[in-house]
Amino acid sequence: MRRYKFTIGGNRYNVEIKSLEENIAEIEVNGTSYQVELDKEIKTPQTPKLVRYTPPVPPKAPAPLNLPGLSMIKAPLPGTIIAITVQPGMQIKLDQPVLILEAMKMENNIFAEKPGTVKTVRVAVGDTVMQGDILIEIE
Repeated sequence: MRRYKFTIGGNRYNVEIKSLEENIAEIEVNGTSYQVELDKEIKTPQTPKLVRYTPPVPPKAPAPLNLPGLSMIKAPLPGTIIAITVQPGMQIKLDQPVLILEAMKMENNIFAEKPGTVKTVRVAVGDTVMQGDILIEIE
């Protein structure tokens, strides 16, 4: 298998490793065969340290732009206005559908967040809106 030459205390040794299986080696030193048991270092596994991930605290959301008595309905996601069911001056109830927004090929009903009177409708049918755009103001 492998051949080595050693000089120990002025004496020369020709060593040949014949085989090596697990921790037993069969070697030949100057023509004499030996079976040698190799020390096997036993490594103790280290217990991993568990470190909890603590996500950073997100900043507080800004206060809504709702003034006292005024509520703004905003687009929950980008899309296109396909229908408006209210007009300025119209009385509406809580959770009444006020418009339909098409987003990702799906129609999404947008509902009134509070009862009141429609102050302004800031969009028209066919308008494209981005998330957070103000659609309707309710007093």
